[in-house]
Amino acid sequence: MALSMLLPRLAGPGTGFVRAAVATSGLRNAVSRGGILGLTRRWASSAPTPEDIDRLKHLRNIGISAHIDSGKTTVTERILYYTGRIKEIHEVRGKDNVGATMDWMDLEREKGITIQSAATYAQWGDTNLNIIDTPGHVDFTIEVERALRVLDGAVLVLCSVSGVQSQTITVDRQMRRYNVPRISFINKMDRAGANPTRIIDQIRTKLKLPAAALQVPIGSEDAFEGVVDILTQRAVYNKGSRGEDIVYDEIPAHLADTVQAAREELIATLAEVDDEIGELFIEEKTPTEDQLRDAIRRATIARKFTPVLMGSAIKDKGIQSLLDAVIRYLPTPTEVKNTMLDIDNNEQVLDVVPYSNQPFVGLAFKLEEGKYGQLTYIRVYQGRLEKGQFAYHVKTGKKVKVSRLVRMHSNSMEDVDSVGAGEICALFGIDCASGDTFTDGTINCSMSTMFVPDSVISLSLTPKDKNSPNFSKALNRFQREDPTFRVHVDSESKQTIISGMGELHLDIYVERMRREYGVDCTTGKPQVAFRETATRRSPFSYTHKKQSGGAGQFGRVIGYIEPIDEDQQAELPHEFVNNVMGGNIPTNYIPACEKGFTDGLQEGFMIGHPIVGVRMVLQDGAAHSVDSSELAFRLAAFHAFRESFKASNPRVLEPVMNVEVSAPIEFQGSVLGSLNKRKGLIVDTETQEDYCVVVAEVPLNNMFGYSTELRSATQGKGEFSMEYKKHSPVLPNVQEELIKEHQKKLAEKK
Repeated sequence: MALSMLLPRLAGPGTGFVRAAVATSGLRNAVSRGGILGLTRRWASSAPTPEDIDRLKHLRNIGISAHIDSGKTTVTERILYYTGRIKEIHEVRGKDNVGATMDWMDLEREKGITIQSAATYAQWGDTNLNIIDTPGHVDFTIEVERALRVLDGAVLVLCSVSGVQSQTITVDRQMRRYNVPRISFINKMDRAGANPTRIIDQIRTKLKLPAAALQVPIGSEDAFEGVVDILTQRAVYNKGSRGEDIVYDEIPAHLADTVQAAREELIATLAEVDDEIGELFIEEKTPTEDQLRDAIRRATIARKFTPVLMGSAIKDKGIQSLLDAVIRYLPTPTEVKNTMLDIDNNEQVLDVVPYSNQPFVGLAFKLEEGKYGQLTYIRVYQGRLEKGQFAYHVKTGKKVKVSRLVRMHSNSMEDVDSVGAGEICALFGIDCASGDTFTDGTINCSMSTMFVPDSVISLSLTPKDKNSPNFSKALNRFQREDPTFRVHVDSESKQTIISGMGELHLDIYVERMRREYGVDCTTGKPQVAFRETATRRSPFSYTHKKQSGGAGQFGRVIGYIEPIDEDQQAELPHEFVNNVMGGNIPTNYIPACEKGFTDGLQEGFMIGHPIVGVRMVLQDGAAHSVDSSELAFRLAAFHAFRESFKASNPRVLEPVMNVEVSAPIEFQGSVLGSLNKRKGLIVDTETQEDYCVVVAEVPLNNMFGYSTELRSATQGKGEFSMEYKKHSPVLPNVQEELIKEHQKKLAEKK
């Protein structure tokens, strides 16, 4: 993988944001929803029609997100069945060889995991639902990122035994980034060791989000029968062959006290986040059912609270109640504030008006290559998109015709003539990238961008058939579809290097090349994205002179380099400061000095990896009236930086992963031993019934092949997940080995 392209979120050069519409500095400060600095104003226009208001009132855009194996796809399958979108239920990795509707790729069905987010729509009562089922594996986190960017609400699925896990925390962070309200659903209540009370405590402590149950389970594990609705004070059971019949009954006598205590806890939690319930609580008045529902909706949409429901998707229990909660508590498109930047007016921030009588504004958030060409998923934020109309691509200024407009249902589609504001649709034959904005040409505005995490692992890739045209075609397609998949050709070895979020991420793409394009590839040893940094201040005074007849080259720079504080590096991976006084270096040469500094950052001087966390301060210098030039000062700054960097006690940094391992408790010693052997730092251990969970920070370079070792050490019962946390200095002996290896490679090339 292109190591030079890896820009780690906390310690790499670059901001980690895709520039979605306009490559201007003002976009750097754009965030995805609300809270943007600057003035906001609304478009002056006619009032929306009553029909449009009613349509939006009965529309929800939701995502199903969770840690891997929490049951997201199974929950979505039941939602599609109960809403009438599918006629029969198929399971993930089902024995009938059909597989879940939303996992339509062969690879997804074989591996039993979701790889691509899949969109569908359904109807529950008189409300339309646009639903996106997202992957749970950290390697495919971009799919969650771009889904949450365009959704108004989400369902966070948690396992009743495992609870809040590493990817749950990542999804929580993504939901906060895009200000997405969520309902929490505790799934797998039929599992041995199910404990919803502990899971709700974890939501409060690990996710730092006030939460309370709206239901109390009737039985648990094998005896799980249904739930008691705390608000209506009724027992709810799912009957029928697939749980399609809802039966209401009296609360079981042995649960009366538990239900009352849960209701009091719900009221107390709401009193802390909602003023109306808070006043009633202080006055010791009992809120009505409607008052509680209104408070739950207000607090959920304000992201101050998450209501918790429970059930078992695989046993067909609790899904209808979840759908009712989605309608009651998650926002309509009009209740979410979205903003865009007015390009013609110095990127002034404008509120999106989510009605169909406004000028059209849409965001392309996902690309897919289908049999009919490129399929572009678009969220219509404002206005109406109609078949046959022209849309303007803001980034390129090109006019494109909407020849075909479809609604997606997994990998099948339904043609439509038009879609209004708030809807999600797909177009064919449009050339664009993820995150691009489209308008109707009457306004020149851009939606803000989505966050793209930086890749952490690289592989060299060589096609077995060197003459295959499909090799580059496949790589180009995958790059367009997935912003976290990057490709470059190593300038020294001339090898094609692919970069991604993890071993599984890259393995999936190599396998897809073989299946979809008939290109067999051999892969090299995975490479880790090391970085170099300075650890102390180092002065420089360098003169660049060259005389070769006629005008020569002359430039002198004086100053120092110093490390940037670690906590600032996420926002400021490197910095150039100009403190030259008195015009000793003419101002027109200062940008050349900065360019020389950035040239030096691209390839480090110890092991050839990018340099991060360094500030260069230019204090003085000298110029010649004839011989000085931009090139002379660029070279002077480059060599000055190189010399001072070597004297700054430089260190090599390596990516450190947050690793979470779960295994039966009898294998806890083996798990701890395997992590210690890989130089892991144990951060936390937790015991849940007969399982233990170990959280550790381990260098990525030591994690290759860990899945095989873990399986053999735990008789195939252990599993682990990992995600990038930070870059940390390597051990001195490792640094020496890396430097020797790099010098050996350089010597071989000479």
